[in-house]
Amino acid sequence: MQFRLFSFALIVLNCMDYSHCQTQSHRWRRNKRASYVYPICKGCSVCSKDNGCMTCQPKLFLFLRRERMRQYGECLHVCPSGYYGTRGPEINMCSRCRIDNCETCFSKEHCTKCKPGFYLHKTRCFEKCPEGFAPLDDSMECGEGCEVGQWSEWGTCTRRNKTCGFKWGLETRTRHIVKKPPKDTIPCPTIAESRRCKMAMRHCRRGGSGRHKSKDQKKKNKQRLHFRAQNQHSDHLASLRGGQ
Repeated sequence: MQFRLFSFALIVLNCMDYSHCQTQSHRWRRNKRASYVYPICKGCSVCSKDNGCMTCQPKLFLFLRRERMRQYGECLHVCPSGYYGTRGPEINMCSRCRIDNCETCFSKEHCTKCKPGFYLHKTRCFEKCPEGFAPLDDSMECGEGCEVGQWSEWGTCTRRNKTCGFKWGLETRTRHIVKKPPKDTIPCPTIAESRRCKMAMRHCRRGGSGRHKSKDQKKKNKQRLHFRAQNQHSDHLASLRGGQ
């Protein structure tokens, strides 16, 4: 009987010690949470328990990080992607890139790297390179392409090499290649284009085919008419003599 009471007493004492240990453990964890300051104020000159770094040591940039509804400051040697550093007399700040589709920028108006799927051209990002420039997939930049001149005036409205005889035709304009691309793989833009047009003369004049006759053909026709006129004049003179 005494042995049983002694064993029961030991069990009660062990339980009390365990609960005391558990209480101490919980208190230590709570104290650890209370003493932990997030984020760590590394490189800060002035640090707030709730907002992190307020000012940074010289040469460091102050970056305001947002997490859900919370904002806190960090001091960094280099601003993260999507931000650029600006130095001032009192504080150095990390500012966000405001250029569309820019991943890394040097300043407010100078992008150095675009987001995936966009090409860099003159510090801006484009989904397609402007006319006269070709996309370089290895560097994701727009390189110098084929340079073309100005468009010419629209040509004569024709159809089947005729300027009449039809209601509708086509007119064409062209432009020349001024500078060839450095690589043969870079295509040139179109140098000729056509559009639908309405012919000035729906019906051709009698005897007209609408084609521009050559100078030789016109000369032959003129000689033929002159020869025919001479023959008619000779026949007329012969008939007058016969009547006398």
